[in-house]
Amino acid sequence: MSSTSRIRRGLTALAVAALATATMAGTASAHDRGGRHHHPAPPHYYVSLGDSLAAGYQPDVHTNTSLSYTDQLYTQLKKHDPRLVHIKLGCSGETTGTMIDGGICSYPGATSQLDAAVKFLRAHRGEVRYVTLDIGANNVDGCLAGGTIDQACTTAGVATVGTQLPQIAGALRRAGGGGPEYVGMNYYDPFLAVWLTGPAGQTLAQQSTALSTVLNGVIAKGLHRNGFALADVSKAFSTDDFTDQVTLPGVGAVPLNVARICAWTWECTPYHDIHANPTGYGVLAAAFEKTLERRR
Repeated sequence: MSSTSRIRRGLTALAVAALATATMAGTASAHDRGGRHHHPAPPHYYVSLGDSLAAGYQPDVHTNTSLSYTDQLYTQLKKHDPRLVHIKLGCSGETTGTMIDGGICSYPGATSQLDAAVKFLRAHRGEVRYVTLDIGANNVDGCLAGGTIDQACTTAGVATVGTQLPQIAGALRRAGGGGPEYVGMNYYDPFLAVWLTGPAGQTLAQQSTALSTVLNGVIAKGLHRNGFALADVSKAFSTDDFTDQVTLPGVGAVPLNVARICAWTWECTPYHDIHANPTGYGVLAAAFEKTLERRR
């Protein structure tokens, strides 16, 4: 999930290092002091795919960080499995199309983020415990600009997600088999922040949730069809709740959904940025963790 102007090219050094380390870990052996060979217990893997939310983009530092929901989720999962290794593949600016075909981030020995994930899953059958996915927001983010919603743009974007998300989820499931837990997420609606601009903005905010509902419905269908559970981020952010009113410091009474966007993203700050802040990434991680707990 990323504004067009903030698309960041190239896989982060952290992800490259993690992928290389994980590839070697399955075959590495060690020596004890007596010169005898012993083989450490093989690692388990958590493979995360997605856009800038998976990558952890933060506008205040203008780069991807280790604050992403995937990093925060990994920290929690590792408490239960110390052998867990995180393969972080998320790419800022990724759409469903670029996840399949490539073109934004680079992956050693792979043509795209999906190709990198599929190859890793095939090479580590039986060793991958978790696969998480978020994708689709960048297919429609550019359709809301200048105080209006481009309906033709949103229709085309949602249709593409409806076609390509099942391809992505299906390819991951076929490559990983029945061993891993597969979880994908829907999205919060960052454009709710326009509520604060007045009556016209409040109308646009309500219209944006209609788009969010359609997009999230298509995402849920594509995930469920391919055996992915759904982390309901939209519900965690109370995306549809215009009824409950809360006090937003410095502003006054606003709907709960607007207050949560302001509290958990950068939209209501001078950055006016759609990305989750560290607290918001924690909310996303908790949604995934809750889903995984239900499946245990």
